[in-house]
Amino acid sequence: MTRQILVTDYAWPSLDIERRLFGEVGADLLVAETGEEAELVGLAPRAAGILTNWKRVTPAVLDAAPDCRIVSRYGVGVDNIAVAHATTLGIPVTNVPDYCFEEVSDHAMALLLACARKVVKFANATRAGRWDVKLGRPLPRLREQTLGIIGYGYIGRALAPKAAGFGLRVLVYSPRATPESVRPYGEWTDDLERLLRESDYVSLHVPLTEATRGMINATTLRLMKPTAFLINTSRGPVIDEAALAEAVRANVIAGAALDVLGQEPGDPAHPLFGLENVIITPHAAFYSESAIEELQHKAAGRVVQALKGEQPSNIINPDVTRQPNYRLGAPST
Repeated sequence: MTRQILVTDYAWPSLDIERRLFGEVGADLLVAETGEEAELVGLAPRAAGILTNWKRVTPAVLDAAPDCRIVSRYGVGVDNIAVAHATTLGIPVTNVPDYCFEEVSDHAMALLLACARKVVKFANATRAGRWDVKLGRPLPRLREQTLGIIGYGYIGRALAPKAAGFGLRVLVYSPRATPESVRPYGEWTDDLERLLRESDYVSLHVPLTEATRGMINATTLRLMKPTAFLINTSRGPVIDEAALAEAVRANVIAGAALDVLGQEPGDPAHPLFGLENVIITPHAAFYSESAIEELQHKAAGRVVQALKGEQPSNIINPDVTRQPNYRLGAPST
């Protein structure tokens, strides 16, 4: 019987890359139509592996997949996967942390520039027949303003030199960074409050964890300058969106530019959509044709490794490999 790989969802034109890679090891695709839990539970018993983008791989889905050897995430964050439950079942979970960092850092820089130069405000005004440079006031010079980068993984490290190239002072907060790793482009600090107080732009590049959920809230927003902008291309729930909407409305900060929301697609009735000083893009920062092809190859490649009985790259729950029920063979020593 041909092994089948369950694809819960995807955001690109075709799965030709996956079909070719899996065909080389005698496997085929089982593509969900809606990706909702009930459908996935019905399909999971046939799955030798699961590829997922944004749909939730819940404990019920994993319980229904006794032959599943791996769950591979199309992307970086794994907050849509029941990782702890996968671990108890002996299933490795992988992700692709080393793709799209150029695209996301470009997008973050584009959002920063749009805020700095009032691009959206000017464009909306001219479209409405108003030709008035005064609408952008105040409009400070970008050079020598401060960009605070929270998180210094692949994306934060890609953003820093781009920002420095525009003459921005770069200040980085990340427990994993060091002064030496930041020094070519800026300064490292272990004081988040300092970064928030000194930055003219704050750009978030953290995974969604219990530690980062809601890290930007009413209290931390009040630490920022009233002229500062908040930029988020990481995960929506790292921001308390109600607190952000109120902070922008009350001029606690000058505005925000967001590529992610806590609930996606975003509801047009969401209070952030009605604020002139908030830019929202549709979780598009990761996207380019080159990045997507790389993502497909790497995420599907993890599954191919598992089907061959090999240790897949980038297991994010490595303890699973030491368990007696590890589904890829004997536990690691």
